[in-house]
Amino acid sequence: MPTAVLTDRERTAVQAYLRLLHTVRAAFDVEGGPPVVPPAVLADAERALDRAGLSGNEEAFFRLLQTWCPEPRC
Repeated sequence: MPTAVLTDRERTAVQAYLRLLHTVRAAFDVEGGPPVVPPAVLADAERALDRAGLSGNEEAFFRLLQTWCPEPRC
């Protein structure tokens, strides 16, 4: 498998997405109420995607994500 070298901004976007993904999973694991994702986590992911030029370009973003984190449950 070819190795891609991510830019700092791309790496930040991938890391923000993974934090968001883990937060959402944790929110769904909590019993007794609806899942809640803190607005700051969503905003962090949005800012990181914008800075990396990936906002609105899901195909490129998920290609980077799969290259950096190929396991389905990173």
